[in-house]
Formats: sequence, structure tokens, C-alpha cells
Amino acid sequence: MSRTPVGAGPRGGAGARRASPQRRMGFGFLIIAFVLSMFAARLIQLQGVDPDSLALRAAAEGTVDVTLPAARGEITDRNGDPLAESVDGTMIVADPALTADEAPALARFLAHRLDLDYADTLEALRAEGSRFQYIARQVPTSKAKDVVADAEDEGFRGLFTQNDPLRIYPNGDVAANLVGFLGTPKSDGSAQPLAGLESRFNDFLSGTDGAARYEMGAGSQIPLGDHTVTPAVNGNDLRTTLDRDLQWYAQRVLQQTVEGAAGESGIAVVMDSRTGQVLALADYPTYDAADPEEYSPDLYKSSALTDVYEPGSVEKVLTLSSLIDAGLATPRTRLKVPGKLYRQDRPIGDYWDHDTLRLTLAGVLAKSSNVGTVLAADEFKPGQLRKYLSAFGLGKRTGVGLGGETRGILPKGAAWTSQVGDRIAFGQSLSVNAIQMAAAINTIANGGVRIDPSLVMGSATLDNGTSIGTADVTERRVVSERAAHGTMLMMERVVDPDAGVAPGAQVPGYRVAGKTGTAQRVGSECACYDGSTTVSFAGFAPADDPRFTVYVVVHDPRAGSGGGSVAGPAFSQLMSYALRRYGVPPTGKQPNRIPVEW
Repeated sequence: MSRTPVGAGPRGGAGARRASPQRRMGFGFLIIAFVLSMFAARLIQLQGVDPDSLALRAAAEGTVDVTLPAARGEITDRNGDPLAESVDGTMIVADPALTADEAPALARFLAHRLDLDYADTLEALRAEGSRFQYIARQVPTSKAKDVVADAEDEGFRGLFTQNDPLRIYPNGDVAANLVGFLGTPKSDGSAQPLAGLESRFNDFLSGTDGAARYEMGAGSQIPLGDHTVTPAVNGNDLRTTLDRDLQWYAQRVLQQTVEGAAGESGIAVVMDSRTGQVLALADYPTYDAADPEEYSPDLYKSSALTDVYEPGSVEKVLTLSSLIDAGLATPRTRLKVPGKLYRQDRPIGDYWDHDTLRLTLAGVLAKSSNVGTVLAADEFKPGQLRKYLSAFGLGKRTGVGLGGETRGILPKGAAWTSQVGDRIAFGQSLSVNAIQMAAAINTIANGGVRIDPSLVMGSATLDNGTSIGTADVTERRVVSERAAHGTMLMMERVVDPDAGVAPGAQVPGYRVAGKTGTAQRVGSECACYDGSTTVSFAGFAPADDPRFTVYVVVHDPRAGSGGGSVAGPAFSQLMSYALRRYGVPPTGKQPNRIPVEW
């Protein structure tokens, strides 16, 4: 019996089985080579034949450029307490590649939830060729997250959030007339300052936004995709000279004073006599910077700088101090003051009827005699009084840093007639703004040296490139120290209950120097004196070592009101508060008794 060897089979059978896997492997390699050649050909086409088309398509479909907002600098008071600050906020952004299909419904949803304009929102959601569109800026973070989460629950895709600091004004109306506010950001996402320091120092406060570019996929950032970031440079803080608590108090006292006198409006200024720094600058009426839309845009300013008026008898301080400096009079100069002074076309009179009085120059100021002031001013050489008033700062902007400041009106040349000169001597036929006049009176408090008023600590740059602040103030001597001291002695008699017209301006325990003012107002319709008045009081204390200068103005109080009866008590309240707050002790000396009559 023959045997078949183990493993033997039909002829060629084993070889065929061995060959079959080899053929399969060869066929597989052939397929792989074919596929790779297709990829290679496509790569050559894209990179070698049309690389620009590829780059543009990638940019359009897969990269996003995002602005990284810079944190806006704070605006603070002198102690660092915030008047305007930026807190955490959020922007809501859309990817139009994902929102376009559902844009109408999503636009309705967002317009309702965020109080947005439907048409503008719809346009952003449908923006062609864009992967990044602002939908809402500076939204409180919790609200923004809720809106985006609710949108996702409704089935909408393509909304996301990013950090976007929110500007707040924590003190409401305190210094609103100075700080200003921001409106809705511009279409490019930049801040839109609408008033005050926010507007004038916008570039200084804004800083420089950063930028980020990254790749997106399915509405999300690709973790390992291209990602470049240019960090934002935050804005500078702006520290003001204001004292927040004193500012708050000044606004409340001013409001009570204006309303109590049935007045139209008012201004109060508190200055550091030695440095010219503005510690408080109040306007009434004013507005709430946290909710400005509820107020008239006419209030988005500081009328202490933008509005002009005739200063009235407060100006006599400047006239009489100039006479003393020029060597043309002394506080004891004797004058015979008639009840009327007939000059040019109209007689000049005093606010009270009287026969001829025998007044010293101090008495002329203490009793606020227009006639006596004009008689004394007759001693000036032509052009001499105007030169002094200009040196005091009248007719010139103070440059404290707020927009819209007027220079006032100080006639010159042919406009300064003898009639005009007479009336300017006692405070008519010229106009000032309140900061201008406060700085002029402060010149007497500062020993005859005028120092620029300042509202910014250190130095900061306005948008026009001008640097201003306490580091940039200038000083100039206007009258001698002797003349300033003599004027102080005369001003002290103004508040004397026996000799002066404003005992209500006294501050218990302190020597006070001051001056009342009552001026006629020019009506806007008739361009003539319309019967209304502006009343005021300006002064400083302690009189013999001045620390603060205060100026209070009330426009159009009820008939019969005067600077001593209306503005004097407000001055007393503000001065008393400032002296206590800064711990200024009385000098311990008694008020002077320089004679007012002879």
C-alpha cells in the first residue's frame, strides 16, 4: 500500500493557497498608493496652483479676530475714592456663520431680552464673511450669561460671551457735572464719552485695546489651532482734587439754598486758598451720572465754567485792592458819598436811599456802596483798572480741564467807555464764570498771588495733547502782600453785624473775610436787564491765615433777595464744614475794627 506524504494534496493546491494572501497584499498596496496620489495631487493644486484662494477660504471660515478691551482708568477724588470706575461686565458676540439661518427669530429674542434695535441686531447676525459681530456691550455678567444660556435652550447656536468692563458711577449725582459719563459704545466697540472729564480725558483714560486671533470650528475655539494675542494696555487713573464728601455736602447745601430762595439755579465752589485746588464744585440743578437719560442734556455740563453772569459787588474787592496796590488809596481813605452820582446818561445809586455819607474805603466795601466805589475808582489812570482785572484772570479761561469753558467778557479798547468803566468798578458791564471769580477772590486770600485753579492732581493729558493739573499750575503776583492784607481787613468788616451787610456769613469761632454781590441779569429774549438778579457771596477763612475760599452764587432768587441774606448763610455752612473736616483751628485773634466812617 502506498502512502501519500503528510501535507500533500492535489497538484498545485498548497502553492495556490500561499499565493492568495500575497495577491491580496499587493492589491491593498495598490489602492493605498492610488489614494495617496490623489491627496498629493490635491495638495499640489491647493498649495502650488491656488494658495491665495486657500488662505482666503481658511481666513473666512476658520479664523476670528477679537478685540480685547482695555480696562478704562478710574476717576477718583483726592483720597482715591472712586467717582467713576470699571467693574466686571460682559459682551455678547455672534458668529454669523452659525446664526445667519435663524437670524430673524434670534434677533427678536435678543431685542426683547436686551432692549436692542431689531434691525441692527438682524444685520449683525447675518453679516456675510464674518465670524465675529458685537451684539451687546457692557452687559452685567449675570444677565449676559442668562441670555446666552436661554438662547441655547431655545435651540439657537452661535452666541458667546467675552469680558467687557462695565462703567459705573457709584455716587449718583455727586460730581456728575464734572465727571460726565459714557454712552453706548461706538460700532467699533470703543468708548463713547458724552460729557465732563470722561470726554476731555478720554484717550488718557481709555488705554489701548488688545487683539486676539484664533481658529474656530463648530462655533468653538480649536484648542491646538493658531492662536495669537496682543495684550490690552489698561488706561490711566485720573485723580481729581475733589473731596467726595465735601462735594456731596456742597451739593446738598446748594440745593437747599436755591430751593429755599425759589431760585432758578446755583453754583458753589470750595478752593484750597494756598494751592488753588478745587475741593468742591457744585451745580444745581444737576443729574445722576448713573442714569443720565432721565435728565435734560442741558444739565450735562458744569455751569460754573460754561455760563457767564455779571458778578455784582463781589467785584469791588478787585477794584479796591487794585487801588491800594497802585498807591491810590488805603483802607482808611476818606470819601464823601452822596445818595446819587450823576454820570453820563444815567445816575448811579446805591441799593439803599441815603444822604451824603462820610465813609472810609473800608466803609465803602463793608456797606457795598456803588457810589463810593466809583468815586474811589476815579483815581485810576486810563486803562489801569482793566490791566489789574486782566491780571486777576478776568476775560481769560482758567483751563481747569473741562470743556465748554467761557472766557467771560472784559471790555477793551473803544468798548471801555467812561460809562462802562464806572459800572465795571462795582461789578456791572462785564461778565465772569464762577471758577474765574473764585480764583480772583482767592488771589486776595493767597496774599496777592493768583494761582491757577486746578481740578486734577499731578499731571494728566487732555485729548488735545495739553498737560494740566496741580503739577502744571502757574502763579503770578497781582497785588502786593500789603494790598491783599489791607483788602482782607476791609472784607472782614463786611460780616460785622454793626458795620457790614452780611452777618449771616460769620462762622462761629473764626475770623471771616468776605463780600456780597447782587447783580442785575440780562434776559435772553430782550437782551436787557429783565428785573431778575444774581446774588452771591465770596470769602475766605480764617481771615488772618486763610485756608479755604468759598464762593456761592444763586441765579434769579425771589424778589428782594440779597447776597448777604441768601448766599451768606450757605457760605457759612460750607466754610464751617470744611474747617471742621480738615481740622483747621481758629487763630484765636479777634476781628479787626478798622473804621468804616469818619
